[in-house]
Amino acid sequence: MRLAFFRRFIAVFFVVSNGLAFAVDDAVEAKLRASLEVEGAGMTIETIEPTEMPGMYQVQFEDGPLVIAHESGEFFLLGDMFKVVEQGFVNLSEIQRNGVRAAQIMDVKRSDTIVFPAKGETKGVISVFTDTTCFYCRKLHQEVPQLNALGIEVRYLAYPRSGVTGRDGQKTQSYLDMVSAWCADDRQGTLTALKADQAVDSKFCDPNPVADQFALGQALGIRGTPAIVLETGEMIPGYKPANDIARALGIAD
Repeated sequence: MRLAFFRRFIAVFFVVSNGLAFAVDDAVEAKLRASLEVEGAGMTIETIEPTEMPGMYQVQFEDGPLVIAHESGEFFLLGDMFKVVEQGFVNLSEIQRNGVRAAQIMDVKRSDTIVFPAKGETKGVISVFTDTTCFYCRKLHQEVPQLNALGIEVRYLAYPRSGVTGRDGQKTQSYLDMVSAWCADDRQGTLTALKADQAVDSKFCDPNPVADQFALGQALGIRGTPAIVLETGEMIPGYKPANDIARALGIAD
């Protein structure tokens, strides 16, 4: 019950906060930038947004952390801000991160993902950062037909767990396998074969989106696979059964 409430709260907050323009006073913004964009530190502020706490602002650094800063610019907290509500509490900082994730995922072209479309009406879309070798990626992949039957489109993004380049300076096998899938004429079949330990033809195309998607995953804070991102930007780390994912999307009770 509580989890369902939190999800509804997050959804409403996301819609409302993105539907309204929260202006930051020019003087406050100038003060925060002057204080926090320390010369030589390489920290550039991307966004500044007010919080529900008077005098406190969420400051997102480019390729950096989200901090909570006082309007004076003299103090900031590195951590999450929570709000106490009747049925528990919600993580306002995570909701902010959801918005950032949603925007970045939306920037990924559908054609740059490996898509397993919904059967019939599309009721929801999930973006899954995946690797071909991880056990739970394979377990989730076995449930893709069930997800599709529930009306859920699965869009795979590449996240080679061993990285793009190894310590020897050579491309990792994980990266090369992912490239073979993304460059294949039959992307779905090749990815499925790789996850079943079946031999596939090695293929390389240039450009390909594998390295960029791996970098995006790292920027989003992904450290393991599978990592499931909902359309709201909410991240579900690790494997979840198809029915649990459907409930998270509001498709099933």
